[in-house]
Amino acid sequence: MSLDKLHNTPAGRVFDVFNITILGIIGILTVLPFAYIIAGSFATEAELARRSFFIFPEIFSLDAYKYIFSTTTFIRSLLVSIFITIVGTIVCLIFTFSMAYPLARKHLLGRNFFLNMVIFSMLFGGGMIPTYLVVKNLGLLDSYWALILPLAINPFNLIIVKTFFQNIPFELEESAKMDGATEFDVFWRIMLPLSTPVLATFALFYAVAIWNDFFSALLYINDHTKLPVQVLLQQIIILSQSLGADATSMGGDYVEPPDQSLKLAVVVVATIPILVVYPFLQKHFAKGMLLGSVKG
Repeated sequence: MSLDKLHNTPAGRVFDVFNITILGIIGILTVLPFAYIIAGSFATEAELARRSFFIFPEIFSLDAYKYIFSTTTFIRSLLVSIFITIVGTIVCLIFTFSMAYPLARKHLLGRNFFLNMVIFSMLFGGGMIPTYLVVKNLGLLDSYWALILPLAINPFNLIIVKTFFQNIPFELEESAKMDGATEFDVFWRIMLPLSTPVLATFALFYAVAIWNDFFSALLYINDHTKLPVQVLLQQIIILSQSLGADATSMGGDYVEPPDQSLKLAVVVVATIPILVVYPFLQKHFAKGMLLGSVKG
């Protein structure tokens, strides 16, 4: 019996209603926290203290966003994060794909040795202090490269991309070489165009990882003009809490900075750039994950 006929049976319709109901509930439970965060970022402190959950604020307030954007270094830090994310994603993709392609070729000399090294790095890491010493000895401290190069290749992503290249028919490579194409021509003109879904998928993965990374900046960056927006937003929260704790001792007309709404606004500001990029890559996302994980 075909799938269309199964869906037209009473049991099939009940099953469809059950699936739609369950998926709808899960979707609502997933969206509601984001809706609350956005609504809370525009609410007043009094409303956040009085109402435990809401979707629409009673009084629309921009105090939290005014406080964030009032800092003179916010725009600079935002541009730093955008620059690091774009350049870092490009570097990560170049390193990952240029290493995955030769490892997918079974005739590569020493292939098993390099694969075992990649797998070893998935299980064991040098740790924070050895990594810091390596970055320091390479002269990368207070450099944007300190936020990019240590994350240049993710071993798990590398294995998936390698598996994808292995699934591409070898005859394509053979026919291209018969027409005089070099290894670089095969990689650039044939393999990369065929790997667009995987390329878009891991571009999103690397971009999200680099954008959300703030611990590396805390370790390697001392120059405040080079701090990414994630670190700056953390400092804004800490500063607002310390100012709020000292507000009672300051007297006068001192205006206490928003605390709860500020935290929610920070989440919104840190999340929106990735949400803006995701729709452009979404159509390749599911296909890319499946293509690179069919075979071992």
